[in-house]
Amino acid sequence: MAARLRKTHQDDVRAKIQASQLINVLQNHALGLTEDLPASRLKAIEILLKKTLPDLSQLQAEHTGPEGGPLVVEVVRFGVSDDKDSPAE
Repeated sequence: MAARLRKTHQDDVRAKIQASQLINVLQNHALGLTEDLPASRLKAIEILLKKTLPDLSQLQAEHTGPEGGPLVVEVVRFGVSDDKDSPAE
């Protein structure tokens, strides 16, 4: 059998499967497909998901201009001339 390239791959896959199972429990609860979940179980699911999934609200990118100043956007249009000295078509 060939050697594994990444030894943690199996652990990563296992964590993703477990996270998807927790998400399924929450979706079924939100859709009313299951009985009410106790608050302790909801809190446990929240804690486990925070450990396995990235918090997307913290991944916001901030764009700034040179030296942290405001970002300046310049629109350049090709094929359109604003030059009044150019010959008319």
